[in-house]
Amino acid sequence: MALKNKTYAGIHSGYRKKKTANLTTPAYAVDGTCTAANQPYDMIRKRLPIICLLLLAALTNFYATCKYSFKDTSPIPQEIKTFRVNYLENKASYVNPQLSPQLTEKLKQKIISTTRLRQTNNDDAHYDISGSVSNYFTSTTGISGNNPSSNRLTVSFHLVFKNTLDNTKNFETDLTRNFDFPASQSLSQAEASLNTEIVKNIVDEIFNKIFSNW
Repeated sequence: MALKNKTYAGIHSGYRKKKTANLTTPAYAVDGTCTAANQPYDMIRKRLPIICLLLLAALTNFYATCKYSFKDTSPIPQEIKTFRVNYLENKASYVNPQLSPQLTEKLKQKIISTTRLRQTNNDDAHYDISGSVSNYFTSTTGISGNNPSSNRLTVSFHLVFKNTLDNTKNFETDLTRNFDFPASQSLSQAEASLNTEIVKNIVDEIFNKIFSNW
């Protein structure tokens, strides 16, 4: 009986040893790192700087492409680098005192944010932009019964454009936009409500005439 138990115990013990021996135990280096299991991670870690550089290059190229697409929607000649916007005067018979400074600043901002050109105040600017508000008047556009129901504010701008690298591109032109408002409003009330729209539309007209003229 004792022999039988001993034999059984030996068989059982051998089974445990055999089962345990089949379990794979990772090998560890002296510093405690798992050499076998860490090999794929070590490869990734070693190549991580290269991967980061490639991603950075791809993102830089994507940004440059987007910047070019958004900023150069019109084909600006490569030799053109700078622009100057002179103070846009108001020579209309009726002067809106806010219009000239706002037109001047908004046009500068639009060119800076929409093109690759650099602003300068020097006389040798490649694009030299000047001009003035030439007309600013109201007229009646609608009548209800015997009374006016709607009025129109007409704003005209005389644009003078010079390309200092190519005189054949120089031009002068007149731009006009109309803005309707209820007859119940006074001119000062209409100006207050329409001011942002007036400035935006006139600036857009000037910009498009210059940068879509190729």
